[in-house]
Amino acid sequence: MYDLLVVGAGPYGLSIASHAAAAGLSLRVLGRPMASWRDHMPPGMFLKSEPWASNLSDPEGRWRLDVYCAEQGVEGGHGRPVPVGVFASYGLWFARNAVPPVDERTVTRLQRRCGGFEALLDDGETVRARTVALAIGVVPFIDIPSAFRGLGPERVSHSSHHHDLGRFRGQDVTVIGAGQAALETAALLAEQGTRVRVLARAAALRWNEVPPPLARARRDALRAPHSGLGCGWRNWFYAERPGWYRRLPEARRMRIASEALGPAGAWWVRDRVEPAVEVRLGQEVAVAYETGGAVRLETVGRGGELTSLDTDHVIAATGFRATCARIGLLADDVRAALAPLPDGSPAVGRDFESSVPGLFFAGLTTASGFGPAMRFVHGATFTADTLVRGVRRRLRSGVPGGPAPVPGARTGLASTAGL
Repeated sequence: MYDLLVVGAGPYGLSIASHAAAAGLSLRVLGRPMASWRDHMPPGMFLKSEPWASNLSDPEGRWRLDVYCAEQGVEGGHGRPVPVGVFASYGLWFARNAVPPVDERTVTRLQRRCGGFEALLDDGETVRARTVALAIGVVPFIDIPSAFRGLGPERVSHSSHHHDLGRFRGQDVTVIGAGQAALETAALLAEQGTRVRVLARAAALRWNEVPPPLARARRDALRAPHSGLGCGWRNWFYAERPGWYRRLPEARRMRIASEALGPAGAWWVRDRVEPAVEVRLGQEVAVAYETGGAVRLETVGRGGELTSLDTDHVIAATGFRATCARIGLLADDVRAALAPLPDGSPAVGRDFESSVPGLFFAGLTTASGFGPAMRFVHGATFTADTLVRGVRRRLRSGVPGGPAPVPGARTGLASTAGL
């Protein structure tokens, strides 16, 4: 039986594995390394975050993105966006150098067993471990508005469904959303000759500004310090002090998690969108249905005005919603034992342990507890160090055997997750 099973081999899973190996834990890592970045993003996309804020985490800080870029002769300095393909290759390089060999099989079911957990793999083999870290990324949590759910995949898809946008050449495509995924997807479609428009509820598009130089006058740095999530003291707090963020009142944490760092496009994609992409703002799709070989979108404006348009395909760049109910690999009794926060995400304690003793979460699922940094690669450093310390504490205290109990009140979380 392993000390730790890491499920997921993206930036969070690989970072956790690196820290766990350095701590001397026996572990197994399951998942296709950097799968989301390799399989769910089309060529031509770039990281929105700064290169220095996009490192996977090893305890000694040896395997950084800038080291990889220097080795490969790739420019990756401040204010120079890194291609997603380069970042995915960096993750594979990190996995080879900083992590024990990764088992690329998929976990189909995770259940409790005496003294720990048992994972059933896609080939029927089982793996047992005393503790588990779920770092399953964002793909299980795609969120498509209800207006589109009656349409088939040939008519509507999520932005994360596409590794290759070439299928849309010569078509008419409507992208829903006003964030980076929507705007960059629209830019790529326009650049390949697709007739594309962006449709969003927002009254105006927001664009991030060109970042100021890292070296600048002291007064400017004090007024708006750099952070892994952008300039300003508020962003610095979210990015650099997730442990402090967790001490905020629950209602405030929920509000910030849902509103902070809202939809906005990177400064470097603006010139690719504004001259080339039709943008329809202040509109929400009320009904979508097939008609005459196309999709008809009936929309409602901010003032109640009704309009409609026909399009060949809809790409919903509408983000992700991490809820307990969507973690499909968990056995029913384990999922039922998770204490949810008001937004449906799993509540976790100070070291990322859930209400199920020995079951830890990482990444998007923890954003409501530890803040917006958990939606970005930057949050992997704090998570990996903190979570592995929590795993070691749990191993010292022991993992209860038998089925996971269903908590009757949130006070049960405090006793098992170190609140």
